[in-house]
Amino acid sequence: MADTHSALITNDAVVLGLLAVILGFIFKTSSSQNSFWVKFYKYVPALLLCYFLPSLLNTFGIVDGHSSNVYYVASRFLLPACLILLTISIDLKAILNLGPKALIMFLTGTFGIVIGGPIAILIMSAINPEIVGGHGPDAVWRGMTTVAGSWIGGGANQASMKEMFAVGGDIFSVMVTVDVIVANMWMAVLLLMAANHRAIDAKTGADTSAIEDLKNRVQKYHAENARMPTLNDYMTIIAIAFGITGLAHFAADILGPYFGNNFAWASEYSLNSKFFWLIVISTSIGISLSFTKVRHIEAFGASKVASSFLYILVASIGLHMNVTAMFDNPGLFIVGGIWMLIHASLMLLVAKVIKAPLFYMAVGSQANVGGAASAPVVAAAFHPTLAPVGVLLAVLGYGVGTYMAYICGLMMQAVAP
Repeated sequence: MADTHSALITNDAVVLGLLAVILGFIFKTSSSQNSFWVKFYKYVPALLLCYFLPSLLNTFGIVDGHSSNVYYVASRFLLPACLILLTISIDLKAILNLGPKALIMFLTGTFGIVIGGPIAILIMSAINPEIVGGHGPDAVWRGMTTVAGSWIGGGANQASMKEMFAVGGDIFSVMVTVDVIVANMWMAVLLLMAANHRAIDAKTGADTSAIEDLKNRVQKYHAENARMPTLNDYMTIIAIAFGITGLAHFAADILGPYFGNNFAWASEYSLNSKFFWLIVISTSIGISLSFTKVRHIEAFGASKVASSFLYILVASIGLHMNVTAMFDNPGLFIVGGIWMLIHASLMLLVAKVIKAPLFYMAVGSQANVGGAASAPVVAAAFHPTLAPVGVLLAVLGYGVGTYMAYICGLMMQAVAP
């Protein structure tokens, strides 16, 4: 793992500049008609590069992604602004018309994480019990409860598990690395699959008519209402996005501590988390405004501004990945890999049985494993108009995350050697 003191660049302004240049390079080359780039992007999705190239900065010690505040700024300021702009243009009726398969795949993903942890411990116990052993606060099963919290809900649920199961600092720091690397590798697989979703859906015989209808509705709206944006339009978009973001932060700063101080059960549902409230309030206001004339800001490019925020977030997520870290504790990464493989296999199996489109499988999985920060990213890889579906499922993940992770934790405790 890159050391804060040995990182070549520690100034976040420089880091942000590097990420901006990387994103600019990727977008410039991905739209190039040069034969080399056309062939290159035929096999390598541009979105995957937006995520992978920044990870090299962290892997090779150029930037220490964990000490940088770029991700914090992107997730606390740009993410809610992005969600607001994306949900304002949402067609809620069309999303509800997507049917129950999206919810089925989300719940399948949750179930896969809950049973995957205990099964991974049992498998590794048969191979090498020492890897999943340990006693007291630093017992491996305790550390794995924080991964369960993260993979079903998010950071707030992860912190809840750390407190509920009295997880030691040493095992927690290792498990954070396992969480980030394994989850991000699965996200990379999902992005690769998203780039080929039409071929995969055609092969499985999935019915994508509802998804296509949603995309067509948005494209029709664009065609009928789109116009050349002016500075006034852009300033209106910025005012709405960051004005509501500020309001959401203001409310979250009150609601998080209020629930945490007055309701003992609040932490079980992440209601004591400011980030939880930030995402819920931002999304709720955005959806409510989608029923008003405010949704017309989409006609002059609201979703494009939102997408630019989203790509900065993607690049900042990449900064947290250090590929070489898996060699520090290879046994625990194998456990994490088995766990994720169980989740992924169950998702693919159920999707095949119910003939669910790849979109439902990918977003249902990422709404669990990645939460609100990356579920919209995977959804947008299919089409920008689908990002709000990822947001809505991820918010559901926050609600069930702590409860289901707690059950997973008890099961892992029961099977631990």
